Amino acid sequence: MPKADPYQDRTTIEALLRRATSIRETIPGPCRLMEVCGTHTMAVHRSGLKSRLGEAGIELVAGPGCPVCITPNDVHEAALSLVSEREDLILAAFGDMTRVPTRRGSLQSAAPAQGSSVRVVYSPRESLDLARRHPDKEVVFFGAGFETTIPAIALTARRAAREKIANYTVLTALWIIPPPLRAILQAKDARISGFLYPGHVSAVIGPRAYDFVAEEFGLPGAIAGFEPADILLGVLSILEQMAEGKPRVGNAYARVVGPDGNPLARAVMAEILTEKDAVWRGLGLIPKSGLRLRSEYAAQDAEHRFGLALGGPAADLPGCRCGDVLKGIIEPPGCPLFGRACRPDLPHGPCMVSFEGACLAFYKYGRK
Repeated sequence: MPKADPYQDRTTIEALLRRATSIRETIPGPCRLMEVCGTHTMAVHRSGLKSRLGEAGIELVAGPGCPVCITPNDVHEAALSLVSEREDLILAAFGDMTRVPTRRGSLQSAAPAQGSSVRVVYSPRESLDLARRHPDKEVVFFGAGFETTIPAIALTARRAAREKIANYTVLTALWIIPPPLRAILQAKDARISGFLYPGHVSAVIGPRAYDFVAEEFGLPGAIAGFEPADILLGVLSILEQMAEGKPRVGNAYARVVGPDGNPLARAVMAEILTEKDAVWRGLGLIPKSGLRLRSEYAAQDAEHRFGLALGGPAADLPGCRCGDVLKGIIEPPGCPLFGRACRPDLPHGPCMVSFEGACLAFYKYGRK
């Protein structure tokens, strides 16, 4: 019989909850923590931690940690244009990306041009395999992700260049996590007391990437894994910092996140990609918050190959407040469309589409 996961053990979880409640009682004022990662958001809802911590006066709010959600509509619409206006083109994308509604519909509902199609893939490598198998068609991979998946996406561009696969390009939607945290803190309207940092992204960038939050803004934070005890250990680290008045970057996921992150993954990113100013849904233009392919890989860059004009106005659908959810200004039920005009079977915004979306998590687990 396999051993039970200690990070899911109920006795351990209840003990950690009691400890969190005890520390919280010593901290005056609000305690509003942002879980930066969409996987955290889904985990705190699914495990019931959101309500249990809420009873103790510890509020958890979702942040901009869902790449499907924060990719603005102009990029989604550019992907739609490619597949609906160009013949003999395969648009490869992760499944959630095909369901995001825009003013022009979604990739799932698009009417492809003759010989064109939308294909759901489960890895960047799968998109490159499509290009190998279909040399008579242009294959564009709609590559969206954070630091966790960016190296794998970038490597497909390098492999295509080295193997001279001329029919493969990447439409990049690559996002860096630290800059939007600064933007949220500078805006001051989310009233954040601390951050629960993403475990997967942190495994690449390392804890020091968040030092500025404690040093410049005086706020605590902690890296956490994704099991209930992992998350509670992260919350406890933040509470202890608040009680001591000594903000820093705690690491409650040391079994995965080392002090230097993953230097090899960062080297791959630095070799193939370069920083750019990028527009985030809800957060607007954030300096050096995105990545694009370096000029050496222009032949693999869909934006360059097809002359796409990105970075312009990115209007959400009328009434959609995904942007305010991603900034932590409102909880999903604060959107007038939530649960009525916007549901998982009829999403009005990406936060109701993505598995990591805050609205989907709240709809599945948070409604009373």
